[in-house]
Amino acid sequence: MEEQQNGLFALLEKYLMGPMGKIASFRFVRAVMAAGMASIPFTIVGSMFLVLNVLPQTFTFLEGFFNSTFFRISDLYMLANKATMGILALYFCLAIGYEYTKTFVEDEGLNVNPLNGALLSMMAFFMAIPELVLKNGKMSVVNILSDDVKTINGWTMGDGVSRLGTTGIFTAIIMAFVAVQLYRLCVKNNWIIKMPEAVPEGVSRSFTALIPAFLVAFVVIIINGILVALGTDIFKLVAIPFGFVVNLTNSWLGLMVIYFIIHALWIVGIHGANIISAFLTPIVLANMQSNLDGANIPFAGEFQNSFVIMGGSGATLGLCIFIAFLAKSEQLKILGKASLAPGIFNINEPLIFGLPIVYNPFLAIPFFLAPMVSATIGYFAIKFEFIKPIIAQVPWPSPIGLGAFIGTAGDYIAVIVALICGIASFLVWLPFIRMYDKKLVVQEQGGESII
Repeated sequence: MEEQQNGLFALLEKYLMGPMGKIASFRFVRAVMAAGMASIPFTIVGSMFLVLNVLPQTFTFLEGFFNSTFFRISDLYMLANKATMGILALYFCLAIGYEYTKTFVEDEGLNVNPLNGALLSMMAFFMAIPELVLKNGKMSVVNILSDDVKTINGWTMGDGVSRLGTTGIFTAIIMAFVAVQLYRLCVKNNWIIKMPEAVPEGVSRSFTALIPAFLVAFVVIIINGILVALGTDIFKLVAIPFGFVVNLTNSWLGLMVIYFIIHALWIVGIHGANIISAFLTPIVLANMQSNLDGANIPFAGEFQNSFVIMGGSGATLGLCIFIAFLAKSEQLKILGKASLAPGIFNINEPLIFGLPIVYNPFLAIPFFLAPMVSATIGYFAIKFEFIKPIIAQVPWPSPIGLGAFIGTAGDYIAVIVALICGIASFLVWLPFIRMYDKKLVVQEQGGESII
């Protein structure tokens, strides 16, 4: 049995830890992760105003009060939503451009300026937004005015410029990559205008970006021209694989694969949630916007921390409470009480490394299984419309029930579902932690060490 468990860890380390560790170390992946973190305050702020605006849909008795008060100025305060969630792709573009450029400064010592990288990325992104069409040998911007579509001079409008919202995140990521790589190419090959040392730094920096800006413009024009000639553009092109990935995350099996990978990485000591979130953040934000527009996608916003991993990766909140107050092992009692406060806010590194869970064959199975069980309950509760889908972003450390309540814009049944998810995940942990507790008690009484 022990040899089989060691063989399993060896396989995970070889085929999962190694490749995913390499992916996580890529500069661009680090930049996307940093951009996702940088966008959190803005998504939360925008979502809070959205929740205020849709609250009477859940609590209908508030409708009259809201009509005579808040809704009189809703166009005013919803500007906060339009300036955050409504232009989220722009935040990603600027943050990735900045962070990606910064990695070349730190890793290669290259004399590139992160601010220039951010601005060049924004320029490339904005050049890709307008819609063009090739007709009778002439390229021209699209103009459509109808009840369903409003495209003016190539800019499709919704609550704002449609392509600046969540649908544009992946294009923003691509254009930031292209712009920064071209900027790096220019600086590395000394294709820049150098100013005398006496020239102020701000002026010198602007001239340093001049040739890279021309190059970025020419390259994006060529890319746009080719795609328009082929009857498409980068947004439509990106939508093809993006649609496939969204469909994957919208399936129960897809979610099971995602949570298996996250926890398999954790088991071998890699922060699986951070790595996989770099790829999932644009998807869950886009899904959340789709839900706001009438879709019913479970995997959106903070579905993960609201319904799946209460207490942290592995869904360990119930486990933490159990070992703090009901464990017989002194070691577990102390660890549980020390981990309880952070566990309430979905932080469980003390448990993961203190029990430990990583590289621990006694606790590996529930660590995998518990979040899969809670994810299944949350997924089907939304899929079968027992509760509303998530339409608002909440802080990931929101305690159990609170994140689900706010994320679903006040659906009190979502609180009950979140509690059921927490209880179900604890029931998965219970037989394993009892066994582990008994073994630790024997060890504390002078028996053989179990790890």
